[in-house]
Amino acid sequence: MVAPKSFERFKYYDLLVSAFVAVLLVSNIVAPKLVAVGPFLFSGALLLFPVTYIFGDIFTEVYGYAGSRRAIWNGFLASVLLAVLSAILVALPPAPTFKDQQAFETVLGSTPRAVAASLIAFWAGEFANSFVLAKMKLLTSGRYLWVRTIGSTVVGQAADTALVVTIIFLWKRPASEIVQLIASGYIGKVLYEAAATPLTYLVVNFLKRREGIDVLDEGTDFNPFHIEGGGLR
Repeated sequence: MVAPKSFERFKYYDLLVSAFVAVLLVSNIVAPKLVAVGPFLFSGALLLFPVTYIFGDIFTEVYGYAGSRRAIWNGFLASVLLAVLSAILVALPPAPTFKDQQAFETVLGSTPRAVAASLIAFWAGEFANSFVLAKMKLLTSGRYLWVRTIGSTVVGQAADTALVVTIIFLWKRPASEIVQLIASGYIGKVLYEAAATPLTYLVVNFLKRREGIDVLDEGTDFNPFHIEGGGLR
């Protein structure tokens, strides 16, 4: 089936997009916490952010690249809104009775550099993930879902993790620590999604049956800025 021109007829698509955006925003809020487990260093976002790539796999596998593109832009714009509103509220003078300004700034007062890193990495990583999965589905004629989900994650998370860590910490942290952060985060995210493969299978098969759709992106325009077919609706 080719990519649909409208997503209004689907029962679960909008619900999934809402859940995807919620997971993404929560991940952005908890991201500043750095966690050390043995030799591994990772952001608190690692506990939840890889779920956005599972959502990306589901969108692309069931609804096609256009469905994933629409969801990614929803998440991106919601993240921009969170970043802008957080910056405004941090900058506004606190009321005399508000005693938690410092804590508020610590959690939500991300630097412009960190905000830019997060947005650039998310955009690049999610679109890379969706593009690779859609192309692999064409090459495999829709078979070997586990190979496609893990293969797309390997590419997408490489772009995401390398970009976000490098942009945030370049010239601020030793190169060895940057490499450690990239490696730890990347390995953790890939293993996370590999472990979630059985759940991905269950959700994908359920949605394909209930929605009556299974898209092969033949003739799809993979331009992430393309707005037809629900891309930016």
